Order: sequence, then C-alpha cells, then structure tokens
Amino acid sequence: MREGVMLKRGYQILLAGSSLISIASPALAQSADPTASATAEAPTDIIVVQARRRDEDVQDVPSVVNTITADQIAKLNLRDFKEIQSLVPGLELDTESNGVGGSAKLRGVNFDVNASGFNSTVEFYMNDAPIVAGLVLQQMFDIGQTEVLRGPQGTLRGRASPSGSITVTTRKPDLYSVGGTVEMTANDIGTINGRAALNVPIIEGIAAIRVAGVWDENEDNRVRTIDSSYGGRDPFARTRAGRISGLVQPTDWLKLEGVYQHMERNAVGYDQVVSYSEVNPNADPSPVLITAADRRSDQVEPRRISQVYNIYNWRAEANLVGQTLIYQGQHYTQNVHAHTSLDSAVVFPGDDIFQDTHTYTKSTSHEVRLQNQERLFGMVDYVVGFFDQKNDAPTDLIRKTAVALPAVFGGGLATAVETPIAVRGGTHEQSEFGNLTLHLTEGTELSGGVRHISYNDDNELTVADTLVKQTSQDRSTWIYSASIKQNITPGVMVYASTGSSWRPGISVIGDFNIAPSALESSYITLPPEKSKSYEIGFKSTLMGGRMRFNLTGYHQKFNNYPYRVSNGVYYVNTAADFDSAGNFAGVHQEVGQFNFVSAVPVEVNGVEGELSFDVTDRWNVGLVASYSLGKIKNGTVPCNDLNGDGVPDVVTSAPSLAELQAAVGANNLASCKVTQRSSFQPPFSATLLSEYRQPISNKMDGYLRGLLVFNGKSQSDPTNIYDDVSAYALVNLFAGIRDPKGAWEVSLYAKNIFEVNKILSSGSPLSTSYQQLGFGGFSATGPVFTGPTAATATSTYTGISMTPPREFGISVRYAFGSH
Repeated sequence: MREGVMLKRGYQILLAGSSLISIASPALAQSADPTASATAEAPTDIIVVQARRRDEDVQDVPSVVNTITADQIAKLNLRDFKEIQSLVPGLELDTESNGVGGSAKLRGVNFDVNASGFNSTVEFYMNDAPIVAGLVLQQMFDIGQTEVLRGPQGTLRGRASPSGSITVTTRKPDLYSVGGTVEMTANDIGTINGRAALNVPIIEGIAAIRVAGVWDENEDNRVRTIDSSYGGRDPFARTRAGRISGLVQPTDWLKLEGVYQHMERNAVGYDQVVSYSEVNPNADPSPVLITAADRRSDQVEPRRISQVYNIYNWRAEANLVGQTLIYQGQHYTQNVHAHTSLDSAVVFPGDDIFQDTHTYTKSTSHEVRLQNQERLFGMVDYVVGFFDQKNDAPTDLIRKTAVALPAVFGGGLATAVETPIAVRGGTHEQSEFGNLTLHLTEGTELSGGVRHISYNDDNELTVADTLVKQTSQDRSTWIYSASIKQNITPGVMVYASTGSSWRPGISVIGDFNIAPSALESSYITLPPEKSKSYEIGFKSTLMGGRMRFNLTGYHQKFNNYPYRVSNGVYYVNTAADFDSAGNFAGVHQEVGQFNFVSAVPVEVNGVEGELSFDVTDRWNVGLVASYSLGKIKNGTVPCNDLNGDGVPDVVTSAPSLAELQAAVGANNLASCKVTQRSSFQPPFSATLLSEYRQPISNKMDGYLRGLLVFNGKSQSDPTNIYDDVSAYALVNLFAGIRDPKGAWEVSLYAKNIFEVNKILSSGSPLSTSYQQLGFGGFSATGPVFTGPTAATATSTYTGISMTPPREFGISVRYAFGSH
C-alpha cells in the first residue's frame, strides 16, 4: 500500500469537518504576500508585470493581463500548472494522453499540438525564453509569478502568437539573506506532494544560489480497468524534479543569471470510457455498464509514459549610460517514450496491439535586445532586438497491426505485424523587432511595434523504410501592433489597440497512408495563417484603491486557421503488408480514422472583465469573466459524408470499407462546407475568488477562502449530437491558520466539494481496424488461409474526458529567512 493511501485515512475525518466550516462561511480572496498579516495589503495594491518587457503596474498596461502570484499558487494549493486555468476564465490547458506535448486554448480558437506542433496559438515562456507547453504543464514548484497576456503577441516578445502568451518566472536567488521553504500536501485520493527551496548567498550582495525541488506521487487520472484478469494495475504517476538557480551581480551595472532544471515523470494509466448508451440512449447496451462517475476503462493493458526534461536558461543584463542591454538564452531537451493501445475496441484482450512512440525534442533560442532604462527626451521608451530559435524533434514509432484468424478457428490474434515509422525534421526562426512608446502628455500614450520574421523548416515521413512525404518551406513576413491610451483621471484609463499575427504553414503528422490522394494531402499540408485583432477597453482603480474594474471587447479575424476536427474522419487508408520474415509483401486498403486539419476562415468576438473589491480590511472579493465566440465562416473541412449531400453526417459507428469507398471514390475521404464554432470550449466562463481573514491571537491568524469556477454550456463537434456540455460550476473551499509573519501555515482544503461529475468531451464508439485471414480449406500440411482482408470492429464504449474528482486534503508550510 502506498504512503498516500496510508495517510488519507488519518486525515479524512479532520478534512471533512474543515469543509463543513468552510461551507458555513463567506467565500474569500488572496492577499498580496504570503507573510501578510490580517491587515495586509489587499489584492488591489500594485501588481508589477513585465507585459511590455519593463516593470509596470498592470493597471497601466493597455491590454488584458491576468497575473497569478506565488501567494495565490500556495493559497489555492495549485500543484499542477494546468490548475492555473481555474483563475483565468477562457483559458484551457491540456496535455496529450501520449505524453508528447501540451496545449493552451484562449480567445475562441482551439490548438492541438498534433496539428500545429511548435507553432502555438498561445506561446509559453520560462524566464523570458520560449518553451513548449509540455515542459510547463507539469508539477509546479518555486514559481515567482505567471502572467497570461491575451490577444496577439510577438512584436515585443519572442515568437508571434495570435491568441496570447503565458510567461512563467521562477523564484530568483536573494543576494543578502539565507532562507527557504518546506511544504507538504496529502489528500484522500492517494496524493503525496512535497516541495522545498533553499536560498544561500555565497558572497553577500554579489552572488547567491537557490535550490528547489518537488516530489509528487498520485493516481494519475484515477481511471481503473474493469478487467484485471490480464494483470491490470492501478493508475499511478510519479514526478521528481529539481532546479538550481544562480545570480551574480559583481557591479551595479552588470547582472548574470543561470538556471538548470531536471524533471522526470513516469505514469501508468487507462483512457476513460463510458458505455455509449450513456451518451446515446438509442445505442446497444454494453457488456458491463460504465458511467462517468465510475471512472473506469475497458482497456486491459494500461498506457505507459516516461518523460525526461532538461532546461538550461541563462541571462546577462548590462546597464550603461541609461540604456539596458539584455541577452537571454535557453536550451531544453524533451525525451518522451509512450506505449499506447491501438486496440481501442478491445478485440484482442491481453495481446500486445500497441504503438510505441519515442520523441526526442531539443530546442535552442537566443535573444538580444536593447531598451532604455531612463526615458529618452522625457517622453520616449523603446525596445529593439534580435531573436533566433532552432527546434528539432525526431520521432520514431512502431505501429502494430493485428492479423486475425478466421472465425472457424475461433478468431483471435494470428500475429501482430510491426510497421516502423520515422518522422524527421526541424525548424529555424529568426526575427528582428522593435517597439516605440511615445508619452505625448502626462495622460496620453501612443505605442507601436513591428517584427520581421524569417522561418524555414524541413520535414520527412518514412514508413517501413520508404519515404512517403517530404515537405519544406522558407518564408518571411511582417507583423505589427499599435495602441493608444488616455488617462481620463489618475484612476481611469481607456485604450484601443490593434495587432496582427502569423503562423507558418504546417505539415500534420499522424496520417501514415502510403497512398494519399490530392484532397487528403491538402488536409495534411497547410498554408500559413494570418490574423488581425482590434480591441478597446478601460481600466479603473476606484474608491481610494479598494476597487478595480476593467472591461475589454475585441474582434479578431483569421485566414487559413488550422482547424482540426475533434472526433476524427473515416478515410480509406492504404497500408503495407509484410510476410513472416518482415519483408514487404504488398498493400491492402482499410478503414482508417484521423483528425485531419483544414485551413479555414475564422472570426472571433469577445468581452473580458475583471472586478476586485475590498469589502473590509479583512474581506476581499474578486471576479473575472470571459465571453468569447469563435466561428468558422464558410470553411471547407474534412468530414464524414456517406450520403454525399455535402453536409457532415452524424456517424455513430465506423462504415465498412465498401461503404466508404463508394462514398469517397479516389479521394479517400469527403469534404463539406460549414459555418460552425471554431472552439470546443464554453463561450462564457467566470471565476469568483474571496477570502476572509481574522486574527486569532498576536501569534496566529485564521482565514477562510473560497473559489468558484463556472463554465457555461458548450457545443463540441457539431457532427456529434451527444457531446454537448451543459453549464456547471466547481467549488473549492479552504480554511487554515498561519503565523502573521509568514513563518508557518496549516491549511485544510476541499476541491470540487460537491463532486460534480461532468463529461466534458465524448466521441464516437471506439473501433479497431485489423486484417482478417480467410479460410480456404485444408491441405496435407494443415489449414489453408487466404490473403487478409480489411476488417473493423466497433465497441459499445466511447472515450471521454471529465471534471476532476473530489479531493479533501491538508497542506503544511514552513518558511524561514528570505523564503
């Protein structure tokens, strides 16, 4: 029995009592400092951000910036970075089930790492350098601040991104004081999480190091198999990570920083399913009824994932004659191995019908920029610079295709044929950028920036040692941004802004057809995407700083947006055959299913707002809300259209090969013209956060805190009438005591306290494609089998994702010195 299971028994009664106290109390917000007392600064105090590459009050920045501080992360027990989305309405963070990557979705459009690879709609940055989402969407530890910047980015920071950027800053060493923190969390669902950090000045005022780490064990997605007869095991995930940061400041004008981080994660888990009759009342019943609340899978063997990450980040900053010269560099590697089932319908239980994927990603970036430290002529701020990044992500796959015995011999697996697949290629991007801000009067500011981008990539796909596809592109373009803001009063600012963005064309990996049609190829290799955005808004600080109210409206248009269908499209796939010695023996056609991508026009309109209010010196309330509706306007997309009417079909099972061939002919798949939503997220979402704090004695403060996350109704794939999601809300409650000076804290919490089990996505019934041997009779040497034909088996289950489970837990924190 693991430690997490042993600990949860002892805490359960205590935690349940805490949750009842929390329910009976008002729900409450964050203070600005973990060392704060009951009369501490409220959240309406100044929040300093680096949204425009220099320190500014967030209320002075003419754009929407959501800030998550280290204090908020600790108070709300946010352990996994994906939980950040609970504080940023409209943001959705996901990791791929195969462990290869992750994604962020914001402002009404989707992003899928399998569709766009390195070219995200929302870019991630660690310590000012671009990084792939998969390295960030992990266990968090020793984070200083995270900023979510909404809208087109790129003229000031790293790479162009049409929907926004997320910057993560790790805690920096303190040159003067020894200090550190130790924090432990345990819950009733098998999680043990420990985090620690230690800061040591080596030469006081000149050099210091900071060491931090995390150890986390949990039950992954908590989905268990219904069939353990083949040795099934419980889901499990373990993360171990460490970071060492160094800071050297030998003079007032020179600063040198360096960070190294190593992380390892190993996970064993199952993909969650429900009986298809749970989403489609007309479907046939499954052998074993599975509901969402069961958190079960029909898979016999789990998927296994191993991830190893290394990040090297370095920075030099020199301040001379009122100017600042900055060099920021980074190199990271991502080594991922995944073992995942290809037998979705569980036709061959216990047999090794899997895909092995091994991806080794490496990336190196450099940025040099010059900016003013003191305002030029009393009215000009500027930033100019150069950026360079190279990415390489070779991937090797082994796909196994099942060959089944004839029914007269009981069916079952005759053999599993392995097909080696290799993906090679890399990208190189360089850009020059500049931004100028004119402070025309004390209350009027005009800002504008441009970036010139040069981009090239080369990709090739090899199947069974045969080159199937080779693509390359070499492009250059300009993007721009501009804004104007006016301070009507010292506490009220209005602004308007516009900006463009660009993403290179993509070559989608995953369709391994060795004989793709021209139409099919057009849904694999896409042209570059361009977008333009327009935004107006105001920011206000009222009632002597006790209230903030910000509101923004925006409109954005995309050309050639890469839209990836959610549940996949059936197509005619040509696959290779091999004999028992592994030699090529011909080809066969079968029904395949893939999430093809198409370049479509998209229009997004939205409104975002923020309200925070100090009701009293001890009670704070904060509300953030987002409404964003993105639509494809007359876009041509791949579809299931078996009746040939040009309208996507509602398909509840895989067609036969003959049916599909009759419908699509030599095209291999069908196309439809649609006007529909471009995002599978709920258009409206909101977060309500509040805290009440009360001195218990001169050595102890008490607090009660609540977080409510609301998601409005949403429509997923328009061709799936069973995957729409009704509105729901998740409530997290916290209660605790702490030292007024921040030396220690004990917190009890309950997440998803009302145990909302909501299916967030569901697909068509799961299916498995395989080869079926024919039976030709007997000979003197035994049975005679004829050549294989394509076959598809459809399950009575469908894959889903859902809300996180209810969780009761306790967190204990001790801090000393500079923390």
